[in-house]
Amino acid sequence: MVHERSSERRLSQSGYVGNVGGSTSVPAELTPGSWSALLSPRLAYFAGVARTEHVTRAAQEMQVPQSTLSRALVRLEQDLGVELFARHGRTVSLTPAGRTFLASVERALGEVERAAESVRADADPASGKVAFGFLHTMGSETVPGLIRAFRADHPRVRFSLVQNYGEAMIERLRAGELDLCLTSPVPDAPDLVARRLDEQRLRLVVPDDHRLASRKRVRLSEAAKEAFVTLEPGYGLRRITDDLCQEAGFKPRIAFEGEEAETLRGLVAAGLGVALLPPPAVPRPGVVELTVTGQRAVREIGVAWLDGHPDTPPVAAFKKFLLSRRGRLLPE
Repeated sequence: MVHERSSERRLSQSGYVGNVGGSTSVPAELTPGSWSALLSPRLAYFAGVARTEHVTRAAQEMQVPQSTLSRALVRLEQDLGVELFARHGRTVSLTPAGRTFLASVERALGEVERAAESVRADADPASGKVAFGFLHTMGSETVPGLIRAFRADHPRVRFSLVQNYGEAMIERLRAGELDLCLTSPVPDAPDLVARRLDEQRLRLVVPDDHRLASRKRVRLSEAAKEAFVTLEPGYGLRRITDDLCQEAGFKPRIAFEGEEAETLRGLVAAGLGVALLPPPAVPRPGVVELTVTGQRAVREIGVAWLDGHPDTPPVAAFKKFLLSRRGRLLPE
């Protein structure tokens, strides 16, 4: 029985959010001969004169020489092949074509203004944004605790949170959609920087009526004939499970592949199989968690970021905070 992978879940500070529907904007062509490249430098001048209907007054407000402004408007009309203004001595008024053009120009300039304010706000040292990814198993206690501790000194910093499996988060890092991520195993790639922060002991989780349930410790080889419930391929914990079983001399027989460690723990309680899992946030009835001996059954947790990617002040502060938690990242 294989569980289908659900769509990735994105969190905001108020909860999970999805993609918002709406019209799709078409990226502007910025090749040398395109309209965008040709007209963009002169659009603000056009809008300023259209607003004041006076070239001299617009030049004063925009703090540019009047001659520069006049030449820009003439060149704009020449490039378009359309008269945008009717001249009346020192004043001007929009032609019908000018009014049509102005409506779109104002929308475009408004978008630029909003985009500039947005990126400046995200980089603000006191109230900027950190795009942070983490594993599903880090979501119940570890990440909330980290954010709470960080915001004690940085109360206005905002977080855009993505909860996913390791390989998907690395893809998001490379796409520039995440600033940092907590993942396991610690990645080793030339385009990434990764630092080991902590490790978790993995336990063999069995039903409370299982033949091994009366034990405190067990060798993993003693579960060689058991059915396993595991995370899906692509998850770091799945790779670690496969490697540990191979080291113990067997290939696990998979009864179920899922996405959530606590789902697997529930399926163990239901008797579907056994599992190698990190400690639960809250003890779960119906299962017994056994210490694995004879091999180093742990998973390393690390933080990763894109090499050479410049940090905004809030990202730099949170990165420094995470690195300061080396060896004490996880709750006791």
